[in-house]
Amino acid sequence: MTKISEKIIKEDPLTIDVWRGNMVESRHLVHAVVTDADGGILKKWGNIEDPVYLRSAIKPVQALPLVESGAADAFNVSERELSLACASHTGEDFHAEAVTNWLKRIGLSVEALECGSHWPTYRAAERAMAAAGKEPTAANNNCSGKHSGFLTTAVHLGEDPKGYVNLDHPVQQRIQKILEDFTDLDLSNAPMGIDGCSIPTFGVPLKNAAMAIARFADPEKLGSERASACRRIQKAIAAYPEMIAGSDRLCTALNGSAKGTVIAKVGAEGVYLAALPTLGLGVAMKTADGTVRGVEVALGSILEHIGLMTDDMQAAMGSFTSPVLENWNGIKVGKLETHLTDSGL
Repeated sequence: MTKISEKIIKEDPLTIDVWRGNMVESRHLVHAVVTDADGGILKKWGNIEDPVYLRSAIKPVQALPLVESGAADAFNVSERELSLACASHTGEDFHAEAVTNWLKRIGLSVEALECGSHWPTYRAAERAMAAAGKEPTAANNNCSGKHSGFLTTAVHLGEDPKGYVNLDHPVQQRIQKILEDFTDLDLSNAPMGIDGCSIPTFGVPLKNAAMAIARFADPEKLGSERASACRRIQKAIAAYPEMIAGSDRLCTALNGSAKGTVIAKVGAEGVYLAALPTLGLGVAMKTADGTVRGVEVALGSILEHIGLMTDDMQAAMGSFTSPVLENWNGIKVGKLETHLTDSGL
């Protein structure tokens, strides 16, 4: 594992300035931290102590019971489907079809999904569906892959799949236990809300979230079975990045171009978690204003600062991490810039 200095840099949030013309029009503040798998803090910006809801950013960890229970092998869950189990996808046809076929294989239908339905978030897919006179189903929900994984585990273990989104269901009890294992926290008294797809989401300090995703990145101390499951999910995401997100998404561009050096996942309200397997580190980030735009730029700056950004990654990710603002006539009107204090790494 590559060694990185233990130096901790200043505690001000990262500042993302939004320029229009020659003036800063808006500013995003990003709280972020980088830790190792033991929780050692290597870098931090802003408030990393207060709890934040990790939302969909923690999905790769939530997918571990699918593998550890034996359900993935019992139902021949492919690498492509395993990446989908970690997804906040755009609801394109290939996502919805994969979910539908997966559920058929475990003896269920789309009606078993308790995540709700919404239109595809990729505009071209939304327009095509509307033009064809179709209505979205739960398979188009961005979390339908994760829920398919939940259902697969429940069916494999002989559990009633109904109500699997509820906190007291065995599916969610397993998720809570695995999150406690990875964060070193007792979540029974943690802040709790209901995510957009109806499952519980727990409030976790950023420093514990970074440690959790660092353990996912560097799972050797977690036992051979869990370490194997972590590596299997990492491999699936890197191999099928389009399944974890979709067209015109940073998660697709990053996980595809990083070639396993970064496994990253966005969450609602400006949360991002990134596992860095080659360094054995984890990054946890949250924009104070909840915007994804700010955290995407900050993530690119941190990866470049650490030295993981390659030319291929920059080419794939640049429209997200170094965006140019254009008006409706395609005229460049502004840009986003990160103020990142040098940590001496």
